[in-house]
Amino acid sequence: MASMPLPEFFFDRVTADIRQEMEGVLALVDRLTNRRLGPEAQACVDGIAEAAKGVRRLLDSAADLKTVAVDGLTLRPEPLRLRDLADEVQARWQAKAAATAFTLLVSYDGDPEAAAMGDRARLLQTFDGLIAEALGSGGRGAVEAGLKVAATASGVSLEGRVRGAPDGGWGAEDGDARLRAIEARLGLEVAVGAMLGRRIVEAMGGEVRRETTPGASETLVFRVELPAVAPREGVSHDIAPRPAHVLVVDDNATNRMVAQSLVEMFDCTCEAAEDGAEAVEAARSGRFDLILMDIRMPRMDGVAATRAIRALPGRAATTPVIALTANADPDEAEAYLAAGMNGVVEKPMKPEHLLEALKRALREAETA
Repeated sequence: MASMPLPEFFFDRVTADIRQEMEGVLALVDRLTNRRLGPEAQACVDGIAEAAKGVRRLLDSAADLKTVAVDGLTLRPEPLRLRDLADEVQARWQAKAAATAFTLLVSYDGDPEAAAMGDRARLLQTFDGLIAEALGSGGRGAVEAGLKVAATASGVSLEGRVRGAPDGGWGAEDGDARLRAIEARLGLEVAVGAMLGRRIVEAMGGEVRRETTPGASETLVFRVELPAVAPREGVSHDIAPRPAHVLVVDDNATNRMVAQSLVEMFDCTCEAAEDGAEAVEAARSGRFDLILMDIRMPRMDGVAATRAIRALPGRAATTPVIALTANADPDEAEAYLAAGMNGVVEKPMKPEHLLEALKRALREAETA
C-alpha cells in the first residue's frame, strides 16, 4: 500500500515547534549569561547560543522563501534613517568577520540624516546574504560592504555593494549553479540567505548583479529606490507607553521564561501563572495592567480563563488580555477576540509583535 504524503500543515507545525524550542534555549542562555561562569563554561554557553541562533536563522529564511514562492514577499516599510542601516550591518557582522580571519569594512556615502520608507529587516537580510557569500569566498583579506544613498526626483536611491576577498571568488557560476556552489562551500544557511536576498531586492523593484574584474575580487551590487521621508520622522525605539505589571500565563516553563524576558526587556514587571485557574485567582486582585494568556493549558484553557476574568467584580474584569498561541489563523483569532481578549500574538513571539500588542492594549485601556 502506498504511503500517504504528509500534509503541508504538518511541516509548518514542526518548523514552528523547532523555532519555539530555539527561543526557549536562547532565553535559558540569557539567564545563564547573567551568572558568574568560568571561562570554559561560558564558552560552552556561547556555543549553545550561536548554534540556536543558526537554527533560528535557517528556519526563518526557509519559511520566508516558502512564503515568497507561494504568496509573494510581504514588505513592512517604516521610517528608516539610512545611516543607521549601515551601522547595523557593521554591528551584525564585525564579530563573525573577525572569527573567519577577514577584515570587514563598512562604509556609508550620503546625507547622514537621509531617511526613507523601507523594510529594515528585509534590507538587512539582503546585506546578510551578500556578505555571507563574500566571507565564504575562500580567501583571506578584506570584505567591503558599502551603502550609497542619493536623492532622486521620486524618492531615495539605495545602492548596496559588497566586495569579496581578493584571492577568493566564485568563478563563472551564476543562477542555480552559483547557489549550489555556495551551499557546497558554505552550507545551507548561507545558500538560503543568498537566494532570499535576491528575492527581496526583486520584490522591492530592484536588481542584483555582480561585477567581475580579471585578477581582482568580485563585487555584488543591488539597487532599489524607496520613498523619502523627512529626517525628523526617523525610527522610534519607544518601549511600552508606561511601566506595566504583567501576568504571564503558560503551562510550559520555557515559554513562560521567554515571555517574561521580553516583558522585562520593555521595562515592565511581571508575575507568572501555570494555567488558567491560577490566572483567574491572580487576576482577582486587580493588580495587573495586562495579562499574556496561553490558549491550550490543563485544568482551564485560556479562553475559559478570559471569560472567567471578564466575570470578576470591579477593575479586574477590565484587565486587557492578549492571547499567546501557535495557531493564529484569522478564524481562531476572531474567536479569541469574541471571548473577550484584546489581541493575539503568535508563537514563537517576535519582540516587535509583542511590543505592538502591549502598546495597543495599554493605550486602549487608558482611554476606555
